[in-house]
Amino acid sequence: MQAQSKQSTAGGSRAVQLDAFGGPEVLDIREVPAPQAGPGQIRVRVTTAGLNPMDWIMTADADTAARFGLSLPAGFGTDYAGVVDQVGDGVTGYAPGDRVFGGALSRAVADYVVVDPAGGTAANEAHHTPDGVDDRIAATLTIAGRTASAALAAVGPGPDDTVLIGGAGGGVGVFAVQLARISGARVIGTGSATSADYLRDLGAEPVAYGDGLADRVRALAPSGITAAIDLHGVETVHVARELGVPDSRICTIAAQVDGVTAGNGANAPAGSLEEIARLVAAARLRVPVAASFPIEQIRRAAELQAGRHVRGKVVIDL
Repeated sequence: MQAQSKQSTAGGSRAVQLDAFGGPEVLDIREVPAPQAGPGQIRVRVTTAGLNPMDWIMTADADTAARFGLSLPAGFGTDYAGVVDQVGDGVTGYAPGDRVFGGALSRAVADYVVVDPAGGTAANEAHHTPDGVDDRIAATLTIAGRTASAALAAVGPGPDDTVLIGGAGGGVGVFAVQLARISGARVIGTGSATSADYLRDLGAEPVAYGDGLADRVRALAPSGITAAIDLHGVETVHVARELGVPDSRICTIAAQVDGVTAGNGANAPAGSLEEIARLVAAARLRVPVAASFPIEQIRRAAELQAGRHVRGKVVIDL
């Protein structure tokens, strides 16, 4: 094993764990042995973890957890940012003191995570954090950024497009709206009436979801829409079809619809996450942090995230 920092001495560490599947009430902070980096791995001292809907969805019940390969006792959270403090044999390109971000499936809300920097999936990966991107922002990028990138790749927006994005104010919507705008597309985003200013600030033209959505979209875009991404359910899919968008230019992330591509962060284009980080560093893409909590308030943070009405991202400071 290569050199390690003073921070990485053996001993205990904190981790959020659950002994039963369920809601935020099952989350507890435990003292656990500090994990050690093996060959091909690095250990990261986590400074911030970002929460996503998938965190509580996949730990809500045993059947869902099993589909993600989780068993009890389980950890919580996937997105992280921090500093490398231990480097295993055979690892190149990373050294103690390097700032990194990435994914550690259902174990990110902990003082330390051990990951494979060449893993290449949100379940087990690391990327260098660019200068100009602080850890709170870096800890929000992996799951939502990959998912948005996959969805945009499925519909391929460009300067000649008007894209309807359903659920545009959520955690993935933050990225999808801005990436579509960067591509040159016009974006119409659905949300509640109270989210209109927030959506405009992201670069979307807001439209209220619910009954009559198709008519409201027609009024905003008399020439029609050319692509659609549904980040919440199927309402946007149905409206897009009604407005003549072909299934080949419609994508979902939270529902399965016959004939429509289901976007999956695991299938995001190579290099998309690094590109998102570069856009953030260049101030071309911003990530609103709706709330931050210390690890001691993990249940409160998870309750807020699970409410599905957060405008922006929720992070945990360690």
